[in-house]
Amino acid sequence: MSDAMLAARLYNNPRYFDPSEIRIRQNKIKRQRIVRRQYILLSLVVSILLFVMMFFKLSVLTDAQSDTFEPEYKYYKTVTVYSGDTLWDIASNNYNSGKYSDMNSYINEILSINSISDADQVKAGESLIIPYFSKEFK
Repeated sequence: MSDAMLAARLYNNPRYFDPSEIRIRQNKIKRQRIVRRQYILLSLVVSILLFVMMFFKLSVLTDAQSDTFEPEYKYYKTVTVYSGDTLWDIASNNYNSGKYSDMNSYINEILSINSISDADQVKAGESLIIPYFSKEFK
């Protein structure tokens, strides 16, 4: 074995380390362990946080319905406009407050279904398609 190899072997042998070198190596190993523990702890916290968020999203925020829930189905019917009728009158007869935020949103849906740009364009004799809701499945 060459002198260089022998010197390298002796240098890496812990029996020949200076006490300060031993302390430096031990401190380095301690720091590595601390960093490793912190990384594992951070990974664990992130995993738990993701699990809790997914559980909350899937279980609490879903629209879970009770066993007694009766769905309402959306249907459309044709209504003939008579003289003196306004779109507001026709809409108020069929309006369902549980399905629409306000009367204007219901009227806007009627206008879009019938391709009407202005509610004042409704004339007597016209037929309008009106959405309505029913618990009966047809």
